[in-house]
Order: sequence, then structure tokens, then C-alpha cells
Amino acid sequence: MTTGTEAPRIALDPFVTDLDGESAALRAAGPLAAVELPGGVPVWAVTHHAEAKALLTDPRLVKDINVWGAWRRGEIPADWPLIGLANPGRSMLTVDGADHRRLRTLVAQALTPRRVERMRERIEKLTQDLLDALPADGSAVDLKAAFAYPLPMYVIADLMGIEEARLPRLKVLFEKFFSTQTPPEEVVATLTELARIMAETVAAKRAEPGDDLTSALVLASQDGDRLTDEEIVSTLQLMVAAGHETTISLIVNAVVNLSTHPEQRDLVLSGQADWAAVIEETLRFSTPTSHVLIRFATEDVPVGDQVIPAGDALIVSYGAIGRDEHAHGPTAGRFDLTRETRNRHISFGHGPHVCPGAALSRLEAGIALPALYARFPRLDLAVPAAELRNKPVVTQNDLFELPVLLNP
Repeated sequence: MTTGTEAPRIALDPFVTDLDGESAALRAAGPLAAVELPGGVPVWAVTHHAEAKALLTDPRLVKDINVWGAWRRGEIPADWPLIGLANPGRSMLTVDGADHRRLRTLVAQALTPRRVERMRERIEKLTQDLLDALPADGSAVDLKAAFAYPLPMYVIADLMGIEEARLPRLKVLFEKFFSTQTPPEEVVATLTELARIMAETVAAKRAEPGDDLTSALVLASQDGDRLTDEEIVSTLQLMVAAGHETTISLIVNAVVNLSTHPEQRDLVLSGQADWAAVIEETLRFSTPTSHVLIRFATEDVPVGDQVIPAGDALIVSYGAIGRDEHAHGPTAGRFDLTRETRNRHISFGHGPHVCPGAALSRLEAGIALPALYARFPRLDLAVPAAELRNKPVVTQNDLFELPVLLNP
């Protein structure tokens, strides 16, 4: 059995120039790969499906950053580009046990299936309005900017009660928040401004509650659940960040997959496959979240013939996990709407920290994609797929833009 000091580290590319190739290298390294995050930060990555499910429910791996030896030793600088993801403040993302159950229960009570379903009419209206605004004259359009980005951003703003006027600035801030290329001098300023906007939203809802999730959290905290302002602010920021980025990538990646696999597109357009299959196979094959940061080992944790030493950090490499042949067979690297295992992915997580917004993301994509192709059934990429560029975001499977021809 070996430890991290004996294994060569795979440095994650901060520019994400070949995500598929990098994910394949991570899988080939075994279920536990020694990895270096941008900025020279050493961590472990779980890269296989079965081992990921086991580790995501292992109580020896916790969210408390103070367990991280590198953090305690002062080796992680405050201006590290990924600090906002590694230490995003106190929320259900960063606590375990009773505190996690308390925070998650409040979010779950606010994000009920009934509340999500009530968003359907609003999502359908936003979808049609965005489609109406697209040029239908055959010219190329950036479908991400014109459709895939604004839809989930408007939806999450509605759900959380964020003023629409704040959305342009939030777009800029969240791009800096996720990017590995944010200049060090802008990292702290970005985090500070995001926290200020969220705190102002919480204060506004405390003064005048509405029918939104932020108001529900504020009111719940007044009913004896003892949420602190920091917890509400951090939860709001978490929900907005995860609530739009994941769905953007899901819509974008589905369009890319259908465009690069025309025989699969024909299946769904002819009714031989349904849109749920498109969504689930896209979630498996092109996971919206490439890597999730971070968990910390309270003691040595064996994984196969490797060990995560006590005090080390673990990331979950969903991009590698989705194409694990041990889980999905020898054709795991193929986009196939008829795949029997397409629903067995864990792209929204697994265990206590599974994403509470998964149903909303599926609902948005389940409305947006069929409406898009009903309006533009011949939609295709305006450039070769090899020319599509990933954003420098190691945690998200995200493109700079998605140029398409709506009526080629």
C-alpha cells in the first residue's frame, strides 16, 4: 500500500485545453490519483465511480478546512485563485453532521418539489422569450450568451429573490470567482464584493420578505433554527453559484453532444429516444462539474492500494468518473442515448452532500432543450467542435462561447 509521497502528481491544466484527455489520464492513474491544482496545491482526486460513492459517504472525510494540514501550516495563500471554492464560508457545503443536517433541511424545506414545479411556467415563459429573440436568418449566434446563460441565471435570481439589476455585475464576479486566471490582487476583492451583494440581499429580505428562498431562510432562522447571517449569506452565494453554472454547462454540453453525434440527435428528434435520455447521458458523458473541491482526511483512508494520509485533501473528479468503464462498460467513452447505465451517474453528487438543486436543473434543461430543437430542428455548430474553447475553470466543464447556426 502506497501513500501520496510516492506517487507522481498529475498537474491539472489551468487553461483546460484538453479536458477529455486529462480526465482519461486521471482514470488511468487508478481510482485515487495524486493531483496538483493550479497554484501548485497538492491534493488527491478520486476518479472511479465505485470508489467515489464510497468516499462521498465516508465519515473520515470531512468539510472542515481546519483539518487540512496545508491550511494549518499557512501554505494556502489568501489570494489563491481557488480559495473561494476551497473555503467559501459557512454553509451546508462546508459543514458536516448535525450542522449540515440543520442547514440542508432548511434549504430542502424552501426548495421543495412543489416550489420547483411552480417554477415551470416561469421557465417556459423565459425559454420562449429567449427563443423569440434569437436571429432565425441563418447567421451564427453565440447560443451560450443568448440562451444557455440567461435562462438559468434569471431562474435562480427569481428563486432566490435577487434583483434583476444585479445580474450583469454578478456575471462578471462569478466568472472571476470560478476562474484560475483571476489576478491575485482581484481574488479577495471579488470575494468581498460577492459577499456584500449577498448580504445586502439578505438584509432586504429581512426588511421585506417575499416568496423566495432567501426570505424562507431568513424567516426560518427567526423561528428558532439559529441560522447566523454568515450562514444565510454563504448559502445564498452557494445556491446562486451552483444554481446557474451547472445548468448552463448542461444545456451547452447537450447541444454540443447532439451536434457532434448526429445519429443520436436523429434518435431524439424522431422520438426513438426522449429528452430525459439526452439530459442523463449528457450529465454522465459531459459532466457539468469537472472537479468538486474539497474534503479533508481526519485519519489515513485506504483507497485500493493507495492511502489518503490524515490531513490531506481530496477532490472528486466527476469528469473522469462519468466515463469510468468499470461502471459503464467498454463503451463508456461514447455518447449513447440508448445506454442502460445512463441514469447511474453521480454527476450531482452522492451521499449527504448531494446537490439539492438537481431537480431544478433537470427541469430547466427538460424545458429548454426540446423547445430549442422544436424551434430550430436543424441547429448545428457554426465551427468545428475542435475549435470550441473551454474556459479556464478547473471545476466547471464550461465553454467561452457556443457558436451555432440555427437554420444551416
